[in-house]
Amino acid sequence: MRVTKKLLLGSVLASAALVMSACAPQPGAATGGEGPAEVRAAVITSESGPLAGYGKQYLDAFKAGLDYATDGTGEVDGTKIVVEYRDDTGDPDTAVTAAKEVIGDGVNILLGSASSGVALAVAEQAAQNKVLFISGPAAADAITGINGYTFRSGRQSAQDVATAGTFLDDLNGKKVVVFAQNNAFGQGNVTAVQDILGGQGATVEPVLVAEDVTEFTPFAQQVLTAKPDLVFVAWAGATSGAMWQAMSQQGVLDDIPVVTGLGDSPTFGAYGEASEKISFLNHYFPGAPDNKVNTAMVKAIEKSGGTPDLFSPDGFNAAIMLVQAVKKGDGDVDKMVKALEGFEFDGPKGKNTVRADDHALIQDMYQAKLVAKDGSFVPELVKTVPGADVAPAEK
Repeated sequence: MRVTKKLLLGSVLASAALVMSACAPQPGAATGGEGPAEVRAAVITSESGPLAGYGKQYLDAFKAGLDYATDGTGEVDGTKIVVEYRDDTGDPDTAVTAAKEVIGDGVNILLGSASSGVALAVAEQAAQNKVLFISGPAAADAITGINGYTFRSGRQSAQDVATAGTFLDDLNGKKVVVFAQNNAFGQGNVTAVQDILGGQGATVEPVLVAEDVTEFTPFAQQVLTAKPDLVFVAWAGATSGAMWQAMSQQGVLDDIPVVTGLGDSPTFGAYGEASEKISFLNHYFPGAPDNKVNTAMVKAIEKSGGTPDLFSPDGFNAAIMLVQAVKKGDGDVDKMVKALEGFEFDGPKGKNTVRADDHALIQDMYQAKLVAKDGSFVPELVKTVPGADVAPAEK
């Protein structure tokens, strides 16, 4: 199954000051064909705010991945990697301010972003200032192919939706409701479902909920009123538990087939007894893949006091990609971009491929279920879905 999606992206002119800053020699830049003594990078992601939990997963794994990819040295072929960390609080304006500050200070590699809105804003800065940007857990499809400087270290909404499609039979003539938050992430899922499931003959109707809503009963009733044949739920953040409670209480899970993404471990108990009624697509949980890289990541995160979770591979992959860029780039951004285009590497989920044309990250996905264990619910792998089967269409 492949996503047939096209995006129209506007271009934004850079300010003269930032362009001049980007074109000027950067501290530590390579000279005479030799690698620089150090390369500076900045991780801009949510350390506070509504997506702080996702930011922590990414950061814990990024630090473990950097240690893994540099054999504990923090260096690549004699070049020291210096990383600065900034909290975007989940706010695009805050992230843009941080990006401008670090770029002006000589940083030419940006990483991070749990929020899709933040990632899209930082991607603009990357293009304007000609710096490398490796986006993280942010899932909006618009990030892929947005410009030549932006890559991603995680999956995107199109891969989620394509994985959901692997649960389904013929959709011709069926009605699908997309229940999602009214933000870049939710809107991206609506577009992806329209492309994938709509492309198979389904009628797709969105039910979008503002991010600040805390009472979900009216929206659950709206889903019932629509009388769909299938509900696709795309949700992230702290309100997940209240949303699922309302869906359960209003009978949505009893009357209509529901498919959704399996979130991070704090959400496993939010579904309650409804867990057995939901079909889960999944990006990652620690027990899904079985390989040496995943084992190394899990051990490293746990050793440092963290918990491996949904977005751990995104941070670990980002570190591997950073090391590749530094190793092959000689401090030059254009060389770093070339080094990542087509880059194949073993990550926690297995083989990853950075598609050269649009920088999508092709990777395996999972079907999973939640099962009761010791008074709570834990995930079990149902099926590994090959990355090629759920790859987004090339742009």
